[in-house]
Amino acid sequence: MRALEMTDVYKAFKKPKKERKDGEATGVALDGVSLAVERGEVVGILGPNGSGKSTLVRAISTLILPDRGDVRVFGVDAVAQPKVVQRTMNRVSVEASFFKKLSALENLLYGAKLYGVTTSEAKPRIKMILDSIGFDYARAGEPMEHLSRGMQQKIALARALLTSPMLMLLDEPTTGLDPRSKKEVQTFVKQIHANHDSSILVCTHDMGEAEELCDRIGIMLDGKIVELDTADGLKRRYQKDGALPTLEEVFMAATGSSFEEAEERAERRNEKAGVN
Repeated sequence: MRALEMTDVYKAFKKPKKERKDGEATGVALDGVSLAVERGEVVGILGPNGSGKSTLVRAISTLILPDRGDVRVFGVDAVAQPKVVQRTMNRVSVEASFFKKLSALENLLYGAKLYGVTTSEAKPRIKMILDSIGFDYARAGEPMEHLSRGMQQKIALARALLTSPMLMLLDEPTTGLDPRSKKEVQTFVKQIHANHDSSILVCTHDMGEAEELCDRIGIMLDGKIVELDTADGLKRRYQKDGALPTLEEVFMAATGSSFEEAEERAERRNEKAGVN
């Protein structure tokens, strides 16, 4: 049974009525997306900001409903049985939410309780996880608002792992981190993959990160996944004159534009349609 299977998923958004002009088109965020993640696999979705990655994660995690198409997590229909699906997964986004006045430890214990993990069970697990990602446990008692962006993101990952999810959804997990924190988070993701029975979907605009972490990489643009293969497979597919291209060159060949051009186009498209 696959960890995740999406078939022809479509999602569109409209501007609020007061901002909409007569006849203005709906903004399409997901345009017929089909995607499979096998059990124990790490799949990356590589695309510029505005390409539809975050909407994809929200649709999988049941935060939004697709307009059409099928989303199944370990064989369970995510639209028909969202509560069942939610218990098997956890999501880490680029802007993880916390109770900022509470300490890191209090936030983690609260998150554990929401999933039925008792304080006595959670505390030793929290220390083990924080130690494994280079987070000084002595600072776990500090309010979240006193911690750096990188430290907060590590707490977000620790909170996700506390519940032993079968499927982890990582939406830009290292965006905004300093190089050292970024490397530590990437190492932690590798440890999760190696030591836990988790399947992982990583959405990122960082080509190096996608190549470093993922078994297969999907290229996403304008709400569509235009390519999906291993990094080597993608490079061989677009090989010319015997020389393997870089992942950036693969992106250009597959989409007809550079990453920067694609991001600018996506921003203009989404602004016009009112898609965030």
